[in-house]
Amino acid sequence: MNDLPRTDFSVKPTLIGEEVLLRPFFLDQDAPVLRSILRDPEVGRLTGSDHGPADPEPWDEAAEERMHVWYGTRHEQSDRLDLAVVERATGSCVGEAVLNQWDSDNRSCSFRIALAVAGQGRGLGTEAVRLTVGYGFERLGLHRISLGVFAFNPRARRAYEKAGFVVEGVRRDVLLYDGAWVDDIVMSILAPEWERHRGHPEAAQ
Repeated sequence: MNDLPRTDFSVKPTLIGEEVLLRPFFLDQDAPVLRSILRDPEVGRLTGSDHGPADPEPWDEAAEERMHVWYGTRHEQSDRLDLAVVERATGSCVGEAVLNQWDSDNRSCSFRIALAVAGQGRGLGTEAVRLTVGYGFERLGLHRISLGVFAFNPRARRAYEKAGFVVEGVRRDVLLYDGAWVDDIVMSILAPEWERHRGHPEAAQ
């Protein structure tokens, strides 16, 4: 136990991969992409923040202010890690990756990721997952990282599986979207699993 890294979310690292890097937010630079993510109905559907086409999230001056306050204070948080996902080829922010809901007693966190349309479908998300999860286990000393993915989002589920997350169970009828109930699939990855495959479970088989 004494050899475990000290969990310190106050450090906001830059994590470098082959296709993406993760870094703290530069709001002046990242705001257009973050705004596009927050206003995207498909992102709202996949994250459960919107409940159907008839329930769009309004965007006004108050919403803009909330965005600036939220992302402008991520560097101050000592119990979570919020990082911008940046495509290295262009230097452009394409989304965010987050470790939150930290349980210090049980060395666990939740994970979530959101990408703009420009960052989807090219493996950038999978690499961002691996970078974040690796940091959580190797630098923060976490034992368990978990997430939920809605049943109508198989692409995200596959990205998580490619990075080593496994399905634990299903929370039935969690989301009411456009008049239909949607299940929430609970997934997790544990430190011993990460140590074995480093985010590449298929290669380790």
